[in-house]
Amino acid sequence: MIIAVLVVLGLCLGSFVNAFVWRLHEGRDWVKERSECVHCHHELAAKDLVPVLSWVWLRGKCRYCHKPISAQYPIVEASTALLFVLSYHYWPYVIHGAQIAAFSLWLAILLGLIALFVYDVRWMLLPNKLVFPLTALAAIMQLIIVLNDWQGWGKLLSIAVAVLIGGGIFYVLFQVSNGRWIGGGDVKLGFLLGLLVATPAKSLLVIFLAGLLGSLVTLPLVISKKLGRTSTIPFGPFLIVAGIIAVLFGNQIIDWYTRAFITGV
Repeated sequence: MIIAVLVVLGLCLGSFVNAFVWRLHEGRDWVKERSECVHCHHELAAKDLVPVLSWVWLRGKCRYCHKPISAQYPIVEASTALLFVLSYHYWPYVIHGAQIAAFSLWLAILLGLIALFVYDVRWMLLPNKLVFPLTALAAIMQLIIVLNDWQGWGKLLSIAVAVLIGGGIFYVLFQVSNGRWIGGGDVKLGFLLGLLVATPAKSLLVIFLAGLLGSLVTLPLVISKKLGRTSTIPFGPFLIVAGIIAVLFGNQIIDWYTRAFITGV
């Protein structure tokens, strides 16, 4: 029953993320305005807004102007539902009592990260209007987690170091390169992800995974000459994917690495 609720919730909120990202970029009111086609601006009916199914039924075209509807819409909707379910299964804490509030905040943060992913892919920008509120939510989430299982000041110190690693390395790269190697938005995103993963090891894991994912995507494009040496691609999406992996699976990955390469157990 919980899985079904999370799937429906994820599909609906994924649809909201699609509308929110477009309205944010266009400077539109994302609360009061009705959904409309981005091409002909015809107001969409309820039957046009069923997550995934409407896109499939309409064969990826607007009902009114027949222009293509980006596959981004069903992909974001389905991905949000999947991430909600994965979060429920792999949340690293017992979802009980105060942890229910922490988990709920994580789902809200997850929506914001998906919105940042889409925004950075489309416009190569990580807007402060998203990054700063998400950082505040992450701080509240970590406060709930720490207070729910207080084990001394060590946990707070661990979070502080994770934040410094997550954003500090990118800040140095940004300053050294005068913004050529990495953008200022990535620096702020690094601080946010460091706060989310909350341990130095996971913060380093985020950086490693983001670099690995970036290489796996960009190297084939460079080899096939679809990207040149001077081409620029957004790094934020790789950081976001790496951050989500580290939050949900970081403990397992670090435990596996420790057993395989350090302790040999």
